[in-house]
Amino acid sequence: MKQWYETLFENYARKYDKENFTSGTLGECDFIEKELNFNKSLAILDVGCGTGRHSIELAARGYNLTGIDLSGSQINAAKQKSAAKNLPVNFLCLDARELPFDNEFDAAIMLCEGGFPLMETDEMNFEILGGVSRALKNKSKFIFTTLNGLFPLYHSVEEFCSENSAEGNATYRSNTFDLMTFRDHNITEVEDDDGNKLSLKCNERYYVPSEITWLLKSIGFTKIDIYGARLGEFSREHKLTTEDFEMLVIAER
Repeated sequence: MKQWYETLFENYARKYDKENFTSGTLGECDFIEKELNFNKSLAILDVGCGTGRHSIELAARGYNLTGIDLSGSQINAAKQKSAAKNLPVNFLCLDARELPFDNEFDAAIMLCEGGFPLMETDEMNFEILGGVSRALKNKSKFIFTTLNGLFPLYHSVEEFCSENSAEGNATYRSNTFDLMTFRDHNITEVEDDDGNKLSLKCNERYYVPSEITWLLKSIGFTKIDIYGARLGEFSREHKLTTEDFEMLVIAER
């Protein structure tokens, strides 16, 4: 039986690129470049790359990118987009829970959740982090965003998604946040690239900063910094608060 995220991304590449949350690519890549000291010799892994928006932008700036995603249709779209720009990005259809890389990359990114924390169990989410850790070299940096567990304690996730969505974007209703599991359960309604309407029962795991810090330290990261993630405006100046829907994590070892 397919999971909701597999069904969602089966035929959703063009519509995905029109979602409001994809509009911050340029500013987010500016931040990544700065964090990597503009070192274009680095090999970068993009986990849950989707249609390749960050990989393609960074490749256009001269970086060496490998992008992986579970969705074959998303990867095909990424390949078409990179080929149209004549950019040599290595896009692979892979499960982020079973990454085959070992000590191959100087840096990794996992943005707009990138598979984490969409998985159905905490153990599966942890497998993604572990796979990224194994893929990275000893001196490396891991930059990712994830859902901020402090946000639903003070705000309605349903209202936030409604207020930050444009016409034609996915909609979310019947949100229920479980305080025991820190999972938000909702009905996601989207129209795929062929105009078919889908109604999916979804749930996503929200994390608090102390959890993320502990998880990363347990797999060998020694320096973990966490900030508020603002669309297209990633910065170390943005202290994480209960107003931030996502957190920006920068882990090093």
